[in-house]
Order: sequence, then C-alpha cells, then structure tokens
Amino acid sequence: MNPVDAAGGTDAARHLDAARELLAEHPVVDGHNDLPWALRETVRYDLDRRDIGHDQKGHLHTDIPRLRAGGVGAQFWSVYVRSDYAGDDAVSATLEQIDVVAQLIDRYPRDLVRALTADDMEAARAEGRIASLMGAEGGHSINNSLATLRALHQLGVRYMTLTHNDTIDWADSATDEPRHGGLSEFGREVVREMNRIGMLVDLSHVAATTMRDALAVTAAPVVFSHSSARAVCDHVRNIPDDVLALLPANGGVAMATFVPKFILPAAVEWTLAADENLRAHGYHHLDTTPGAMALHRAFEEARPRPVATAATVADHLDHMREVAGVDHIGIGGDYDGTAFTPAGLDDVAGYPNLVAELLARRWSKADLAKLTWSNAVRTLRDAEAVAREQSASRGPSNAVLLQA
Repeated sequence: MNPVDAAGGTDAARHLDAARELLAEHPVVDGHNDLPWALRETVRYDLDRRDIGHDQKGHLHTDIPRLRAGGVGAQFWSVYVRSDYAGDDAVSATLEQIDVVAQLIDRYPRDLVRALTADDMEAARAEGRIASLMGAEGGHSINNSLATLRALHQLGVRYMTLTHNDTIDWADSATDEPRHGGLSEFGREVVREMNRIGMLVDLSHVAATTMRDALAVTAAPVVFSHSSARAVCDHVRNIPDDVLALLPANGGVAMATFVPKFILPAAVEWTLAADENLRAHGYHHLDTTPGAMALHRAFEEARPRPVATAATVADHLDHMREVAGVDHIGIGGDYDGTAFTPAGLDDVAGYPNLVAELLARRWSKADLAKLTWSNAVRTLRDAEAVAREQSASRGPSNAVLLQA
C-alpha cells in the first residue's frame, strides 16, 4: 500500500497529479510511433475503419483521445517500411506512409498540425495542438539515392534511421551481419548530406560501429529515436555507454524506448521464442495483425510473458541521465510498432505514469521538462542551424553508390 500524506492522498496519486500538471506545460515529444504502418497493415489506410478521433483501444495503441490523455505535444510519426521491401518498392511504400500522415493531419486539424521546424513545434504547443513530424525508418527507403533523400526531406521527413533490422548497402544494422565495419564511404556521404539539408541522423537500429562512425562524421546533433541503455539490458538494439558518453559533445538526444524485449532482460529470451512461433505459423516476426496477436496470446498462455513496467523504463532513463547527462535524453515509445508494452505504459495515454515514477525518484521538474520537451526541440533547432550554415557554402551532393 502506498504511504498516505497529510492531505489524505497517496504519494502515488500526488506524483500522478504532478506529472499531469507538468505535461500540460511541457508535453511529451515522442520520437517514434508506428501508427502509419499499423494503419497500412490492418485497414490498408481506410481511416473510416480506424477513426483515431475516437477511442481505438483493442485495435491500436494510438488515438487522439489517448494522445491528449498522455500529454503528447509532438509526435514523430514513423514512415517505416519493412526492410525486406527493396529498391523502388521501398520508396513507393515510404511515399504511401508519408501520404497517410498527411491524411491524418488534414482529417484532424483541431488536434494535429504539420511541423517541419523547431519553431513549428513551439507554435503547435502554444496553440494546444500536437505537432506532427515524420521520421523514415531505414536507409533502404532512399534506394541508395541522395536525390530521393532530399525529396523525402522536401515532403517533410525530419529524420532518417540509417538502417532498420537488415544491413544495407552502406550501413551495418545492429541485428544483421556486418558488411562495412560501420558506415561505408557512401554512408558517410549520406550523413553529410543529411547534415546539409537539416535531416536528423537517427542511430536507433544501427550497429554500434555505425553509431560511432556517424558520430565521427556528423556536424549536427544526432538522435536515437527509440533506443535504451545497453548497460541496463544487454540487447544490441540499445546504446553502449561509450556512445552515450559522446552525446554531450555532439548535442544530440537518446530517446528511451518502451519495447519490453529491449528493456527487460527476462523478456529477451521469451520474445525470441514468441517470434519463432510466429514464423513457424507463416507470419513475419514483427506482425501485429489480429491473427499474429492471437498466436502471441496463445503462446503467452502456455508460457507466461515477463512484464516490464514504468519502473523498468525509469531504470534506463536513470542510467542514460547519469552517462549522457539530462540534456541528452528523451522518450521514444515505439507504440503501434510492438506487440507488447510495459504495464502502466500500455498505450499513448501512459506517459504520465512514467513521469510520476521519475518524480518519485526525485527527478526535478526542470529535468523532466528537458526530458519531455526541450531536449528534442533543441536538437532539431541545432540541426537546422547546421543546415543553414552548410547549405550556404556547398550545394547538393550527387554522389552515387559504387557497387562492388
């Protein structure tokens, strides 16, 4: 039972009230939400069938009422496509993902507003709307073309994750066999061109060697849109301490993810077995459609799933703050991109529970305001400044990938 304070309420209730009050002023910038892919996979972008203006609990982690309840003020919508999409198919699918984000913004103008800059994010906050930005998840989305990279930026994409789960022609992934020892020379040119146009370099999903190469090349701050601390949970999708320690000099931000298999050591082995069960039944291991989830539930009944909590995420944030500093951490939940979520962070309404947990750990309101809002806004603003400087001194790169 929670201790009771003098006013008769529990400490937990007081912390939750304080969390909601803080988020009203300093809302969450979430680095990664896969709603566009979930809409593609479940209803082929039929927004009448998944009207996120109303509660979609049981179908999605995300809808506008729960975004409001969660204190979300800005969202990077992932325009992800699976890394087994290749070539022009990957580009076309990415464009379809960008299109559905535009449809959502047009459909819900009282709640969502297109944001391209840090100033746009601040203006949305002042208006009480949710700033909607986009991030492309995986360099396969540009099909080895810097012109395509620039086109995505012109369409509003403000970060690109250099890889997804597979190593690509110019960058090694954390979850595949390495081929380049990090970044190839063309990969370094991709980073330089992203700096020049003002697209954030996202280092989630990439191998640690790729992280280090990108940090050595970039002139602008980087992001980890949805990665946690490898020292707390030893998973290759997480960030090693030596890389976290480079963020103060770089100015970037590491946004802790909520995905249980990346944050709870006991969940790693369970998830590998659950994923193999999906494959054995003909599903992709990242599938979250109703059929795949039914298989997961049956698997879970036979083999209970280790459950992460808001405290699990807070453990990562405590460590990330210690190593990188409070100015270089943020939040990237990965909602609608994962089959399972932590207890208390079940969907996008859950952010106050995480903030309440951190308040209970004596995080100051000033530090929490950096975590939820200002660090991410500053990172984008600083990347914009680098782009202005670099674009004034050099033009677009026309480098091409030289195939071996």
